Formats: sequence, C-alpha cells, structure tokens
Amino acid sequence: MPTRLSGIRACVFDAYGTLFDYASAAAACRDVLGEKLERLTTLWREKQLQYTWLRAVQGHHADFLQVTGDALDFALEALGIADTALRDRLMDLYATLDTFPEAAAVLRRLKAAGLRTAILSNGTPGLLRSAVEHAGIAHLLDAVCSVEEVGVYKPHPRVYQLAVDRLGVAREHISFQSSNAWDAWAASAFGMRVVWCNRYAQRPERLPGNPDHEISSLCELPALLLAQG
Repeated sequence: MPTRLSGIRACVFDAYGTLFDYASAAAACRDVLGEKLERLTTLWREKQLQYTWLRAVQGHHADFLQVTGDALDFALEALGIADTALRDRLMDLYATLDTFPEAAAVLRRLKAAGLRTAILSNGTPGLLRSAVEHAGIAHLLDAVCSVEEVGVYKPHPRVYQLAVDRLGVAREHISFQSSNAWDAWAASAFGMRVVWCNRYAQRPERLPGNPDHEISSLCELPALLLAQG
C-alpha cells in the first residue's frame, strides 16, 4: 500500500491528457483520417506542446487556441492532408473533448471528502469553459485557472503560483495531478505535492523535481489522499 499524502487541502489537475482526452478529437474523425489517425494525433500534440515552450522562451505569447490551430496546420501539411472542412471539424471537436471515464467520479469523491478542486491549464478560458461544460463537471470544481491570467505557458513558475493564489492554499498543501511528465516534474520543483498520472507509459524525466507518486489512472488517486475506513 503506497504511503498516503498527508496535509493535502486542494487537488489541482492539468486539463489536457489528465482530465480531457486530447486524442478524442482526431478519433471522432476516423472516418476521414483512416490510417493517418494515430500519426495526426501524435504530431498535433507534439507540435502543440513545442509551440507553447518555444513561444514562452521567445517571449512571443499567443493563446492556446492559436497555438493549437498552428500545430494542427503543421500536422495536416506534414501528412499531406489538404481539407479545410476537416481542419474546422477538428478544431471544433477540440473544444468539447471527451473526459477520461474515471474523471468525474474521482472529482466527486474528492469534493465529498472536503478537498478543494481546480484545473490549471494552458487552455484559454473559453476552451476550458467549453470542455468543462461539455463534461458536466463545473459543479465539481472550485476554480478553473488558465495561463492567460499570467501570460506565459507551463512550466513557468508563475503558472503554478496562479493556483496557489486562486485557491488561497499553500503550495505544500496542494496535490497536483498531470499526465505530462514535464508538467509533473515542474510542479514538484515549484513545491507542490505531485501525483504523476502516467497514462501514456512515459519514462521519468531528468529535470528538477520529483513526483511523490506515480499512478496509471486517476482511479488510484483517492487512496493516496483520503483516509481509509
């Protein structure tokens, strides 16, 4: 039995890949993408993340909607897909991504136990609002925090400080959950307690920080945070 995290007062979740399945947008277009589906999903996500990091380093911020569109355009062109209707369909679907099956139940259990819950994401306020409303989980969240409030992407420390400020909870009393290894390591280096939801069987990072726990699904989270009995 893993050691339970003590003193946790709030649970903060990354959005894309942790609560919301970013692959579900392309999966809904399987009828058009065919054998290019997996390559499109992977390349789109890789370029999306790369563009957030590169824009942060360059000091040329653009919101996540633009970055997501730019990454999609790169991926479509790289795969030789010239289909404006498909491009529009994929962008619309990104605003209403599927949640992972366990997400709502886990949030509900944490809230019932008296913990505060929030999202901390690169997403724009509009994208996050749309995803949360589509999932029907707004009542299970105390805050939805977008990097647009600080004007820089993760893993800049100002992003993690945003959750501390919005929730009014000290960093050491926050459990941060992300499926992105780099995000988990960065939150740990910032001083949060971290549960790395390693959905995609990633390797551990060689970066500052070290998550407190590694799980493969959010189903495992309540056992780490809540008293048993």
